[in-house]
Amino acid sequence: MEQNIKITKISIFKALIPLKEPFKIALGVIKEVESFFIKIETSTGIYGMGEVAHYHAVTGETQGTCEAAAIDLGKLLMGNNPLDISGNLNCMNRYLRFNSAVKAGFDMALYDIAGKVAGLPLYALLGGDKRVLKTDQTIGIDTPEIMANKALIFKNDGFTAIKVKLGESLETDVTRIQKIRERIGPDIKIRVDANQGWDYPTATVALKRMEPYNLEYCEQPLPVWDYENMRRLREIGITPIAADESVFDDKDAFKLAANGCCDILNIKLSKSGGINTAVKIDNIAVSAGLPCMLGCMNETRLGLTAAAHIASAHPNIKYLDLDGHFSLSIDPVDNGMICQEENITLPDTPGLGADINREFLEKCEGVVLD
Repeated sequence: MEQNIKITKISIFKALIPLKEPFKIALGVIKEVESFFIKIETSTGIYGMGEVAHYHAVTGETQGTCEAAAIDLGKLLMGNNPLDISGNLNCMNRYLRFNSAVKAGFDMALYDIAGKVAGLPLYALLGGDKRVLKTDQTIGIDTPEIMANKALIFKNDGFTAIKVKLGESLETDVTRIQKIRERIGPDIKIRVDANQGWDYPTATVALKRMEPYNLEYCEQPLPVWDYENMRRLREIGITPIAADESVFDDKDAFKLAANGCCDILNIKLSKSGGINTAVKIDNIAVSAGLPCMLGCMNETRLGLTAAAHIASAHPNIKYLDLDGHFSLSIDPVDNGMICQEENITLPDTPGLGADINREFLEKCEGVVLD
C-alpha cells in the first residue's frame, strides 16, 4: 500500500433532493433531503467519496451546521495521510464533539480511498465476504387504509419484510397494524418503529394489543434517554426491542447492552460517525450476544452502498433497513449497490464501488479546500 499518500484537496458539495412524496414519522415530516457529498482527493490521483445524511431531529444537524462543520474538519485533514483512518477520525473527534453525520461523510470517503489503494471492495477490506442481503421497505405514517394499501404494494413487489412507522396515537397505531396484517396476510414480517413517539404506559398497551399481529420487533418505542423503561419494556417480553436513536456510538451500545435495555442494536452511519464506529458497535453487540440491524436515513445509494458493505462483512448484522433511496425523486449515483426488489447486490470494484454522477455534482453548490 502507498505510504506517502497525502490529502491534497477536499470538495464539499451541497445538494437538495426532493422526495417522491412527503414522508411522515413521529419526529416530523420530511419533504426533501438536504444532502452533502464529500470528495477527498490525494497526491496519487486516487479520491474517495462520502455522503452526509443528516436529519436535524436525530443527529441535531442542519444543512447550515453541516457546511460549517465540514469546512472546519476538512481544514484539519488537509495534508494528512488518508490511510491513517483512526488518526484522522481522532483528529476530528478532538476538535468537534458531535456532528456525527458530517464525520460519517469524511469517514466514508477515507475508507473509499483505502479500498482503492488496497485494490479491494470495502466488504473485503473490512475482512468479510459477499453474503445474501435483503432489505425491508418502510411505510411512513398515514391513515390506516393508505398504509395497508402500501403494504400490499410492497408485498406484491417482492418484499418479505415491511417496516411500519408509528408513534402518533395509541388507537390509530393499533388500527394501522391490524389493517396492514389483514391486508398482507400472516407470512410477511412486520417491523414497527415508533421513533420515540410513545411513553412507557402507551408502549406497553400498544405492544400488548399488537401482539396478535406477530411483530418481528419494535424499534425505539421510548425517548432516547429512557433507558430504565426500555429495560422494563424489554423484560415484559411482548415484542423484541430495538434501540435506534438511543445508540449513536460504541459507548451507547455498551451502556444499552450492559443494562439489558434492548434485544437489537440499530447502526446508522449518520449516527455512528461512519464505518469505523459502526464496526465497533457490532463488535460490542457480538460480545453481548445481541444481533444488529443496519438502518438509514433518506439517502442516496452512495451512503447505502457503504452500509451494505458493512452488513456483508459482519454476519451479526441480521436485519437491513436500507431503503432510503426508494423515496428519492432522482438517483445521482453511478454504479454502487443494486436493489432488485428486496435483494441487494454489491459491486466488486475497489472501495465503495459507487460515485456521485459528475454532471449532478457540477450543478451543486460547492466549497473547495486545497
